[in-house]
Amino acid sequence: MEQELLVQLADPARYGQFIACAGQAPEAAALGFIEISLRHDYVNGTDSSPVAFVEGLYTVPAARKSGLARQLMQAAQAWAIERGCSELASDTPLNNLDSQAAHLVLGFEETERVVYFRKSLGPG
Repeated sequence: MEQELLVQLADPARYGQFIACAGQAPEAAALGFIEISLRHDYVNGTDSSPVAFVEGLYTVPAARKSGLARQLMQAAQAWAIERGCSELASDTPLNNLDSQAAHLVLGFEETERVVYFRKSLGPG
């Protein structure tokens, strides 16, 4: 996780991170975050490139249903628009019904459902 964060911080033109805090530094407590990236490859359900993609969105349980996720999403949307994006995409597992509901409340529309498969090509 630390290595992933270092990669993102090293490329601010491609990756954005926003953190919501309560209080003042150095005692500020993180309440939530959003990570966003620019994807130039095909993103399921989209028609343009690049596409801004929500890589992660989290709010602490006590801050849920307070509008914090919406504020974080608005920051991500502004970041995406500044980079010329006309679409914002995201994904979540099929069994994460809370995340699916949150996406809908935040203005996303479901585009498709996918089941991924893999086949090992190694010995055994």
